[in-house]
Parts: sequence; C-alpha cells; structure tokens
Amino acid sequence: MFLAITIQMGHCIWDKLTDYWSRAENFYTSFYSNTMKRDGFFHILCFLHFTDNKNDPDMMDKNSDRLWEMRHLFDILNEKFSKFYSPSEHLAVDEVIVKYKGRVIFRQYTRII
Repeated sequence: MFLAITIQMGHCIWDKLTDYWSRAENFYTSFYSNTMKRDGFFHILCFLHFTDNKNDPDMMDKNSDRLWEMRHLFDILNEKFSKFYSPSEHLAVDEVIVKYKGRVIFRQYTRII
C-alpha cells in the first residue's frame, strides 16, 4: 500500500505530505485516507531503508550513481513494470512543467521540435 500511495502522489501533487490526508475541501482525496492512515505512512517513510550504508560510493566522483541507495529496488520495479506495460506506437506524452524551489540535482530539459 505504501508504494501505491507514493506512486499516486505523483499524479496529484500537493505542497506538503500531510495535505494528502487533509479533510479540507480543496485537498480532500479519499484514496489516501482509505488506503492507509497518515501516521502509518509517515512511520514507514521514516524508517524505510533499501541498502547497507557501508557500501556507499564516493559522491565526489562525478560518475557516481545518485540513486545508489535504491538502485536495486529501482531495477526490480523497472523489470516488473515492463512486463505489464509495453507502449504502442500511438503514445501521447503530456509534459507539465511545475515551478519547484527544492534541492534536486536532476534536471529536466524540454526540447522544442
């Protein structure tokens, strides 16, 4: 359920994590509160860990993997998801660019054709 909620959060983006469980009219979505309690989600989020920190790479190397902490899970999910979804030749991709002021190293570039 934790993973389902996390994936769904990518479709409905709010400023704070607590907003997903808010009962306020402008935020309310029953999916989150019906699937998992807010405190349970935050408890899992706090203690979720995917790798042994003893194997951490040298982050000063510019070729280091920035997803190293969850690379194994990422590879498993890519493999499993690709078994069930194969895009056809008629695929439309709608990109939405949202202003974000957080600290993320990944950059997205929009190419105009």
